[in-house]
Amino acid sequence: MENVRDEFAFFESLMKGIAALFGSKCEIVLHDLTGSYESTVVMIENGHVTGRKVGGCGSNLGLEVLRDTGRNGNKYGYHTNSRDGNLLRSSSIYIRNSKGEVIGCLCVNMDISGLMLAENAIKELTANNTPSEEEFFVNDVNELLDIFLQRAQETIGKPVAYMSREEKIRAIKYLDSKGALLISKAGNRICNFFNISKFTLYSYLDEAGG
Repeated sequence: MENVRDEFAFFESLMKGIAALFGSKCEIVLHDLTGSYESTVVMIENGHVTGRKVGGCGSNLGLEVLRDTGRNGNKYGYHTNSRDGNLLRSSSIYIRNSKGEVIGCLCVNMDISGLMLAENAIKELTANNTPSEEEFFVNDVNELLDIFLQRAQETIGKPVAYMSREEKIRAIKYLDSKGALLISKAGNRICNFFNISKFTLYSYLDEAGG
């Protein structure tokens, strides 16, 4: 008969390495499933996470695998809860000997309760409960006017040369609503863009305001 303890020798260093990497919130448990199920835990790191210690028993998942030894049983990244209500993210990997028989299980249980609280706090700070606003950051106010003119054209959906009188009024109403006419000498730029006179511009603004 193979020496089970020899099979498990490698896992002591592996478990300590995982514990050192993920810290005190990460429990790593090695179960010997060749003997009594009442005492399967043979090695454990950070047992305070679930309150277990060497000599403790296995979980219900282990019993299911032992009942049906032909099943794989491995589970990765599932969620469960500790006895004190903390949320755990866990993985269970079953160990087989050269004959394919289940002889043990390595379980990793990460207490992510604190991470969940942090996630919720971050979501609260970054939540966008108001309508999105389009904001343009430029170095030159003329760049801002260029953007407004482009957006006005996109609002109508056609080049200026193909706009009707009513469409130009709508476009100029858009510019006025965005404050474009408050930009110094914007009137001249807008007139040139729409190929209209200053008189026509103000006439359109009057109509748009009405």
